[in-house]
Amino acid sequence: MSVTVREATRDDRLGVRRVLDAAMLEVRANLGERTDAGDVLVASEGDDAPVLGALVLLAPDDGAHVDAVAVRRARRGQGVGSALVRAAAERRGRLTAEFDPSVRPFYESLGFEITPVEGDGDRLRGRYDGAD
Repeated sequence: MSVTVREATRDDRLGVRRVLDAAMLEVRANLGERTDAGDVLVASEGDDAPVLGALVLLAPDDGAHVDAVAVRRARRGQGVGSALVRAAAERRGRLTAEFDPSVRPFYESLGFEITPVEGDGDRLRGRYDGAD
């Protein structure tokens, strides 16, 4: 079955939290507020299917910032995370993200321009303008 990406609803919050917690990711913004604002996307195999992946956006003035993106371990490497990021870019245009070097290949494969975070040698910053 194919994966679909949609805006999360309040009913998705537990599934989103489980996916983020399993990936050991903390969301800076209030997840309920981000969900109500349409800034949380979920990937699943249908409307009533469990959440396979989630992406949380922060909305600065010039595009959007990926605060967190996570996929269930059993579904990693199957395009779920890529579908989430592409859907976010379709909705918001330019995206930015900060991440650990271990996930650099994921962001590079999507076409993010990557630079080191100034003053933090252990983090990278990526920018995606929506063009593949």
